[in-house]
Amino acid sequence: MIAPATAIRKRLRLRHLQLMTALSETESLRSAADELSMTQPAATKALKELEDTIGATLFVRHARGMEPTIYGEAVMRYARVVFEDLDELREELAAIEAGDIGKVRIGAVMAPAPDLLTKVIVQLKEAHPRLQISVQIDTSDVLVQALQQDQLDIVVGRIPYGFSALDLTFETLSEEALAIVARPDHPAVGMTAKPKLADLAKYPWIVQPHPSPMRQIIDQTFRESRVAPPVSTVETSSILTTLSLLRDSDMLAVLPSSVADYYSALDTIASLPTALRGRLAPYGLILRKNRRISPATQLVIEAIRQA
Repeated sequence: MIAPATAIRKRLRLRHLQLMTALSETESLRSAADELSMTQPAATKALKELEDTIGATLFVRHARGMEPTIYGEAVMRYARVVFEDLDELREELAAIEAGDIGKVRIGAVMAPAPDLLTKVIVQLKEAHPRLQISVQIDTSDVLVQALQQDQLDIVVGRIPYGFSALDLTFETLSEEALAIVARPDHPAVGMTAKPKLADLAKYPWIVQPHPSPMRQIIDQTFRESRVAPPVSTVETSSILTTLSLLRDSDMLAVLPSSVADYYSALDTIASLPTALRGRLAPYGLILRKNRRISPATQLVIEAIRQA
């Protein structure tokens, strides 16, 4: 029977987690003991203490080594998170010592990038020049997975359909429409009448990969319009690749309206009046539940909310 959380907290020791981290890299207790400069009997005792503390068998012993049980997998995952948090703590303390206020890793979908995210970063860098900010622009499925794996601190996006979100919080920020775009001198841009979807389907399209919400809207539009989807497609979530392909070809693409308006103002692309049937679900601020929020991350969260 699994022990109560209070009992585990009282009896859990750093050496137990160190041993589990070492065992996650090797299935041999001897190798794990060597890595930690422990004797094998001491490692065996520590593992037995941990199993008694938790109230579950963590490994199955066999002739070829040790195989983790489902409980062992969970404890190893927790141990890795603990040491990753310690690494982050050391980096934050070093940054404070050096006069910095920390580092924040932001993930965002395309829609908020040219407006909301730009305003937030400019504002924060003016107020806190030594604040370190890294930004990853990608699809929501990639970003949410990175957040859950502790590779990002904040995501401005959507929780994709089918993702387990029990460990996440979502705070709505804004809705976003979509626009079909092309290069400014594309044949479809100069048409006197509004192009029909069937006419546009004859051109190659640049689309986001599955299972991104934007791709689902594109597929839904063709399906509900009873129009065969484009035969020729290129899949990418990169805005730079999309813009380059649009510039040098007759391809069409779908972008969030805010992104399309931004690049249309620069005369890089043009929006077509052909409407898409669906709308993206609102994007929002996604955080992990029950995770320590650093002062630097809290600054970014408040700036996003105010913007």
